[in-house]
Amino acid sequence: MEARAVLKTARIAPRKVEIVLNLIRGKDLETALAIVKHTPKAACEYLEKLLNSAAANAENNFGLDKKNLYVKECYVSPGPTMKRMQPVSKGRGHKILKRTSNVTVVLGEME
Repeated sequence: MEARAVLKTARIAPRKVEIVLNLIRGKDLETALAIVKHTPKAACEYLEKLLNSAAANAENNFGLDKKNLYVKECYVSPGPTMKRMQPVSKGRGHKILKRTSNVTVVLGEME
């Protein structure tokens, strides 16, 4: 049995989230939460809430024990990109791309 949690259009670039996801992939839930809590990256705020949400889904919806959970899958994909303009000299404008992420965490039960 597996439980999942999805975060859509998080206002952070996917490449920044992927760094932290690589640290927690395959770890048990307790270790993953400790890693996320003590890693100084902006993506950790989002991932801590997402891990807790997936754990709550596993416990409440599927009756799984929180101590036996591990990060079975975690991946990020790009969400919609916001396009903005930065004014520069001679009346021109440069394009700024504000990227967003869709993050998915799947927790499985150890046997």
